[in-house]
Amino acid sequence: MSDVILVGEPMGLFSATELGSLKDVIHFKKSIAGAELNVAIGLSRLSHTVEYVTKLGNDPVGQFIVEGIQKENIGSHYISSTESHQTGLMLKNKVEKGDPTTAYYRKASAFTTFSKAEVDHIDFSKSKLLHVTGIPPAVSSTVREAIFYLMEKAKAAGTFITFDPNLRPALWPSTSEMIEVLNKLAEYADVILPGVSEGKILVGSDNVEEIAKFYLNKGAQVVITKNGADGAYVTEKGKETVNISGFKVDKVVDTVGAGDGFAVGVIHGYLMGSSWEQAAVYANAIGSLQVQHVGDNEGLPSKESLEQYIHSQS
Repeated sequence: MSDVILVGEPMGLFSATELGSLKDVIHFKKSIAGAELNVAIGLSRLSHTVEYVTKLGNDPVGQFIVEGIQKENIGSHYISSTESHQTGLMLKNKVEKGDPTTAYYRKASAFTTFSKAEVDHIDFSKSKLLHVTGIPPAVSSTVREAIFYLMEKAKAAGTFITFDPNLRPALWPSTSEMIEVLNKLAEYADVILPGVSEGKILVGSDNVEEIAKFYLNKGAQVVITKNGADGAYVTEKGKETVNISGFKVDKVVDTVGAGDGFAVGVIHGYLMGSSWEQAAVYANAIGSLQVQHVGDNEGLPSKESLEQYIHSQS
């Protein structure tokens, strides 16, 4: 039995090891990346059992990703492959300050062919939680259909569902379609993790109370709204909103993966039986650790180092 099931598109990440534009740099370091994969890695490092659902090309990059997933003690039982499509790639440059520039090569990737057939054999009776983000349904109509089917199946099985909108406007045909699809998916979720800026787009307001009210009315049990360095706001159905302060960070190195780290903390809190306020403390802590490290998942802590970090900041 696994604690968590996640679905997403992992990519081969090639990060520049020298400063400069992607056009000019020559040397890169190969690793793996992907929002949902970051969450999977974070949860595994916190000693939770995880199964990762995806579809890769049967190529060197895809094989490298599978090996990387297995090295992180993440289950690969639900990873399928195809000979007809290649695994997606991502390039990222190196900068001295600010966020790096990224370039994606994922059009017509293997994951774009992910379908309901890959969902059929998932047994939700053997898992506690399903985590979904708003990225996969933007990839293709086939994937979108599969994500709806996945969430319907999990809901019917009584599996707890967390949903992070994780907006990627560039992947969608239009903003209106993105809003419609993601808010429809949100109806299946027990916990929703929007950011304040995402609320402005999805709900039409950056007011925390309005964002929470919108999603609670759609059936969520709790809405935890991210607000960057100012922490997060926890709104449980029938209760007042509580602000959970963020952790002080002296130097932000790289913001990539901070939202994924936040999701790790929320899910960790739920699996540990903590209150939602405590889950938000974990989330803020891991998010702050992430922005102090270069890379998508290098800052994700073990359970012991997480507790030590929180204690040192209190």
